Amino acid sequence: MAGRVLESVIVTHERTARHNSSPGEVMSRLEGRRVISVGRRGKFLEISLDDGQTMVAHLGMSGRWSVNAEDDIPHTHFRAVLDDRTTVSFIDPRTFGFVAVYDDGDLVESGISRVGADAWAEPPTAGALARSMQGRTAPIKALLLDQAPLAGLGNIYADEVLFRSRIHPLTPGGELGVADLERVLEATREVLASAIANGGTTLDDLAYLLPDGRAGDNSLSLAVYGREDEPCITCGTPIQRIVVRSRSTHFCPRCQAVA
Repeated sequence: MAGRVLESVIVTHERTARHNSSPGEVMSRLEGRRVISVGRRGKFLEISLDDGQTMVAHLGMSGRWSVNAEDDIPHTHFRAVLDDRTTVSFIDPRTFGFVAVYDDGDLVESGISRVGADAWAEPPTAGALARSMQGRTAPIKALLLDQAPLAGLGNIYADEVLFRSRIHPLTPGGELGVADLERVLEATREVLASAIANGGTTLDDLAYLLPDGRAGDNSLSLAVYGREDEPCITCGTPIQRIVVRSRSTHFCPRCQAVA
């Protein structure tokens, strides 16, 4: 996509454009612009444009990007045609995701400005992560999803990271020492490497698909997520499911026993 010109853009849902004044503003800011670079910060997609603006997108709970998808896929709320005739579509049934176009001032005030160090590209040291969690009483599961201490983990991978780290999801973040967080960072690298190699985690609802429409295979590698009452792969204890800050959370009560 880098180097290509956005010849035409259509945004069909108000919520998709909610961080700008209207879908029309998103379209007018993007049409005719050349893409300088495509990057990512945590779970945000960042696209730099030739006029100095930045397109920012987030998948939300159910969003996905598709390249050269059919025109009639339901819940397609954004569609761009590039100058090489490639089409890029954003499909989002629950409309929790968004596409926004920010100038420098908008970008500073946006949610992306509070995102912490990227868990994959530029992870913090264990000491820096410990300092960011100092005094925090929130459960470590909630803090991993918060994106401020560490950016890029979603619900599935946070569960997998805590299992590999042998940390109970309800442990207050401020109680974890540097050694604990070294395990968290090592597990994060392992979990994300597996997910990337396997094309991501597609569940039975098919909410997540690769841009070419294929399903990811990483669900076969999950140790705890979605495995309630199944035996732990390490000790055989049934996996438990609880809710942490409104998010389904899976763990092994023996391997991740509260200290």
